[in-house]
Amino acid sequence: MSGERLLAFALAATVILVIPGPSVLFVVGRALAHGRPVALASVVGNEIGEFVVAAAVALGVGAIVERSLLVFTVMKLTGACYLIYLGVRALLERRRPVVFESAGRPYGTWRAVRQGFVVGVANPKTAVFFIAVLPQFVDRASGHVSLQMLLLGLTFTLIALVTDSAWGLAASGARAWLGHSPRRLGLISGVGGVAMIGLGVGVAVTGNKD
Repeated sequence: MSGERLLAFALAATVILVIPGPSVLFVVGRALAHGRPVALASVVGNEIGEFVVAAAVALGVGAIVERSLLVFTVMKLTGACYLIYLGVRALLERRRPVVFESAGRPYGTWRAVRQGFVVGVANPKTAVFFIAVLPQFVDRASGHVSLQMLLLGLTFTLIALVTDSAWGLAASGARAWLGHSPRRLGLISGVGGVAMIGLGVGVAVTGNKD
């Protein structure tokens, strides 16, 4: 896989990951309710779960994509539509109040990691995203599509580890500000939604089909 292709995926993944979605809101909720250590432990567990899903998708879907141009093209267009859908949804839901969990009994680090893992591996949107989006960034002519998808999944997970941790740190440092008005996340979500729609349109009209 070329460095340019990997960089393009990294940029696309970053755009997607910085927008408040289920994983971000999960981490922010943990930060507001339980503080920084629990939020960061939840991030670690969540990303481990997401990588497990990415590996399963890469090994199961990569071989099919490598053999079929039709499947590759269908997945490419499906991925583009999915990105546009996420962007539109972010715009429509930007004014919806966000309900964060309340602080309960103290959380241990390993408990937070385990629960984060469950959230990451059980979220069906994660599998849908990997199935729809990863194949469009692989170079079919170079072969080893499953390994390329595995590399992309690992890249996504590492970027998610950084961005989700940043959200957790920011939320734990601004617990009062966000806690009193979680709708402030709506502005960020709206801007991100526009960016995601643009990304989806770009994916639909470009990309390697060879």
